[in-house]
Amino acid sequence: MFHRLVVLVSLLLAGSAFAQPLPPLRTGVDGTFAPHAMPKLGGGIEGFQIDLFTEVAKRMKREITIDSVSFSTLIPGMMSGRYDFIAAPTTVTKERAESMLFTAGYLWTAYQFGIKKGSAPIKGWADLKGKVVSVNKGTPYETLSKAEGEKNGFTVQAYDTQPDATQAVLSGRAYATLGGNTTIVYAASKNPDFVADLELTTTRAHWAAPFPKTNEALRNQVQDVMSCMKRDGTIAKMSEKWFGKPPAADALERVITPGYGVPGMPGYDPTPHELKCG
Repeated sequence: MFHRLVVLVSLLLAGSAFAQPLPPLRTGVDGTFAPHAMPKLGGGIEGFQIDLFTEVAKRMKREITIDSVSFSTLIPGMMSGRYDFIAAPTTVTKERAESMLFTAGYLWTAYQFGIKKGSAPIKGWADLKGKVVSVNKGTPYETLSKAEGEKNGFTVQAYDTQPDATQAVLSGRAYATLGGNTTIVYAASKNPDFVADLELTTTRAHWAAPFPKTNEALRNQVQDVMSCMKRDGTIAKMSEKWFGKPPAADALERVITPGYGVPGMPGYDPTPHELKCG
């Protein structure tokens, strides 16, 4: 009888242990990167990224905590174990993919210039000679601008946030800012003195969620959930809500790519897998 009681208690304890909820997902965004993440009236943050990953966590039956910090602190924060992944839109590059795991892309991004209304439009990098270009610190826009600045004779100013980089243009400290197409177009829609200018069409790239290389299982789970959200139209609806128009048929809000990760990038796993959407 005693033996049976011990076994019963052990099973009950094991059952209660299995019933314990998983800890909240820990992540972060640049909370000034409108319309992806930005302060909202009454406190907190809102935007495309907040809607996207709140829904991802909900479908995974997990809570989520989303810090609002400078983009330049996000990757070091994840690498140090502070975050499980990065919810901010992160451009997939070969260099980044060598040190992190990415989900498949959920948005296309392209680099685009923003200028002050009345300024001469930019036709190419050479038009910026002798001028100043402002960028968000720690982003690929800073890396590319500095490389082109050395070749074409212009100066690059790096700011902690994209709105600060945009303000540098409006105040005359910079001639142009280089950023992601979604943020440049959004800023222009909100400020009549700011104009969305030349888009660098050759820079089209995936925006995806990075994870530490040690957490492939979580990367795969999050990608599967986002793929289900593509299949049922959820991400497309979020995109239309925040960016003002329905995504095109070939947009990554709709397209489910094979395998895990971004095709052609380090860390990509091409193994076919069945997508199970509850």
